Amino acid sequence: MIELKNVEKHFKKPIRGKGVWGMFKSLFSRKYTVVKAVDGVSFTVDDGEAVGYIGANGAGKSTTIKMMSGILTPTGGEILIDGKHPYKSKERNAVLKTIGVVFGQKTQLWYDLPLTETYELLKYIYDVPQEDYTRRMGELIELLDMKPFMDAPVRTLSLGQRMRADLAAAMLHNPKTLFLDEPTIGLDVLVKRNLVDAINKLKTQYNTTLILTTHAMSDIELLCERVIILDAGKVLFDGSLDAVKHMFGDTRDIKVTAKTPIDGEAVALVFGGAVTKHTAEDGGHSVTFTIDGTKLSTGELLNHVFGRYEVADVKISETGIEQVVEKIYEKNKNETSEDGDAQGAD
Repeated sequence: MIELKNVEKHFKKPIRGKGVWGMFKSLFSRKYTVVKAVDGVSFTVDDGEAVGYIGANGAGKSTTIKMMSGILTPTGGEILIDGKHPYKSKERNAVLKTIGVVFGQKTQLWYDLPLTETYELLKYIYDVPQEDYTRRMGELIELLDMKPFMDAPVRTLSLGQRMRADLAAAMLHNPKTLFLDEPTIGLDVLVKRNLVDAINKLKTQYNTTLILTTHAMSDIELLCERVIILDAGKVLFDGSLDAVKHMFGDTRDIKVTAKTPIDGEAVALVFGGAVTKHTAEDGGHSVTFTIDGTKLSTGELLNHVFGRYEVADVKISETGIEQVVEKIYEKNKNETSEDGDAQGAD
């Protein structure tokens, strides 16, 4: 459904001297520095696949989304959406009818129009048949709980309501591919959870191909099976969600609370290096065991503890994708720094 081949996007950033004289000189002698926002990105996305496209601010995520949706033209390389180029004039309209886009910080809705009239306009823009439009709007209004504000002007909507309305606008023409660029930014916990649930249902119901950029790693875990990690315009990692979690070991913390003190040292010795750390609290009544999930399962440890102590409570926490991504960036930063030092020595 989506194919990127060595895609690049460069921007010219003007260099201007200081003060009025510097500004005056730049009018006659324009100098630029080239910024590589996207630098040789290649990947493919299958039909119906959900991919988290993540990275730090300025990594090139939104620039890639804008190129895939035809807003920007790549400086180099090739982009194909369902076999067509979104940035070529002869193919652009055909691509736009098969994609939906939601930008968390921008809207495609008309501010002074009620939502009902906005959607009527979109129906004509995308040539949606009346029967399909009526059925689809009914489904979206119910799924996104939009009935209370359908007749309200867009400018009167709260952020959460507007994001739901934007998602409905993007899904109105039943796109094959949906690009979501930070769709939950600024939303409170409850509204965010409801929006993510709605996206999940829409994706599953219509087998929609999904590309999601976000800084909320929990959204990635709920919506995506695969992640692509970007840094400085280059792909650092491309693989399954499970694979990225295992890159630095599958670490789990298991906190066990018992009615009698637990001998954490004795438990750790039974499993050897699989228990990497154990910390006692409350006079030994609570012990947190840190285990390597690739060597020892949670069940094995708990079965051993349950057989020897009267356990009152258990709390399990696994390494989140957020911590893993932080480690990937740290590793890449260190390797880049080492390469620079080596070149300097040469």
